[in-house]
Amino acid sequence: MRAVGLIVEYNPFHNGHLYHLRQSVKITEAEAVVAVMSGNFLQRGEPAMWDKWTRTRMALQGGCDLVIELPVAYATHAAEWFAYGAVSLLEATGVVDAVCFGTESGELAPLLHAAEIAADEPASFQALLRERLDTGMSYPFAYSSALQAYLTQQGHGDAASFPFDTPNHTLGLHYLIALRRIKGAMQPYTIAREKAQYHQETITDGSIASATAIRKLLLESESLASAHPFVPASTFEGIQECASFGGAPVSWERYMPVLMHKLLTSDAASLAACRDVSEGLEHRFLNALPELRKGSFEELMSLVKTKRYTRTRLQRALLSVLLGHVRDEFTPEKLAGGVNYIRVLGFTEKGRALLKRMRQTSSLPILLSAARPPESYRYLDLDVRASNAYMIGAGGSELSASLYRDYREKPVMI
Repeated sequence: MRAVGLIVEYNPFHNGHLYHLRQSVKITEAEAVVAVMSGNFLQRGEPAMWDKWTRTRMALQGGCDLVIELPVAYATHAAEWFAYGAVSLLEATGVVDAVCFGTESGELAPLLHAAEIAADEPASFQALLRERLDTGMSYPFAYSSALQAYLTQQGHGDAASFPFDTPNHTLGLHYLIALRRIKGAMQPYTIAREKAQYHQETITDGSIASATAIRKLLLESESLASAHPFVPASTFEGIQECASFGGAPVSWERYMPVLMHKLLTSDAASLAACRDVSEGLEHRFLNALPELRKGSFEELMSLVKTKRYTRTRLQRALLSVLLGHVRDEFTPEKLAGGVNYIRVLGFTEKGRALLKRMRQTSSLPILLSAARPPESYRYLDLDVRASNAYMIGAGGSELSASLYRDYREKPVMI
C-alpha cells in the first residue's frame, strides 16, 4: 500500500487542505495518507483553536488514514526544527513512500538544489547569516538573504533569485534539508497553493480561504456560520461541537491571566532562561507590564513588537514562558536526537492496516496512549503537560474532565 505523508496543523481542516490532500494522493499515486500533525500548540507560537483530538477527527473525515502527533518540542519551534521533527517521524514509520507539501510556486527543483547546498550550513553561510542578523533583520529574512548570497557566491545565480523567504517556500526548503540530513528514502513532491496563500487574512474566493483568514473570521464574527462556506461539512460539525461546551474557538486571550501571573512573578533572569527569550526580550516583556491598560494579549503584542522581533518570534517566546520550557531542554544537540516514539492520534480502517504493517517496519515504538509514560520516551511528558495547560483555555465547562486527557484518550477511529 503506497502512502503519502503530509505535515499539517489543520487549524482547522478547510477546503484548501482538502484540495491539497486530494492532489497529493493523485500526483504520488498513493493509496493511503499519513499526516503528522501538531498537537495543541502550533508553529507560530499560539494555541490551536481546536484541541488535537477534534482536529484529528477533522483530518480523518477529510481523507487522512493515519494521524500521528508532532511533539510540542518541535511543533512550536522555528522552521528548521519543526521540519526536522515532522520529516523524521514520517520516515520512522517505514510505511511512507512520499512526502508532499504546498508551496507558493509549485516548483520543487530550486528548493531541492538549495537544500543540497545548504544542508550542511558551511561556515561561510553561517557568517553571512550572522552578518544579516547583526543588522536587525528577522531570522526568516536573514536566512533567505544569506542563502541567496551564498548561492551567488557558489556560482548558482539563477537559484539565488528564487523567493526562499515566502512562508511555504521556507518550510518546504527545511523539509528537504531535513530529508537530506536524516538520509530519508521518501520522495518529495510539492503542489502550488491555490486561491489563498499562507497567512493571507483577506478572503478572495467563495469557497477557499487560508486557515488564518478563517480563524480571523471566527474570532471577529458573532456566528460560527461565517466559516461554513470554507470548510467541509465534517469540519463545521466539529467546530459546532466544541463551541457547544465553550471549548472553542480558542485564542491567546484565554491564557492572559496565566501568562500575566508568570510574567509578573518572574525576574529577568528566570525569563531569560526560557526557550526563545533572548537578546533582551525579557526586559521588553517586563518593561511593557506597567504600560498595560486593557491587559489583553493584543495590547501586550503592540507594546513589545518591533521590526526585528516578528509576531511569531514573540509568540514563541511567550509560549515558552507559559509552558515553562527552559532553553537548556531544547538545545540543537538534544533536538537533533529526534523523537524516540510515534504517538498515534487516530486512524481509519485503512490506517489500521498501516499500523499493523508499521509494527514490522517502524524504527520507533508505537504508542496508542500516553498512560504512565516511561521517562525513556523523550518529549512525551512535555506533551502531557502542554495539553493540561491548553485545557485551561480550551476546557470550557468540561475543564476538570479534560485535564490529563492524554492518559485516558484512545485514538480517534473513523
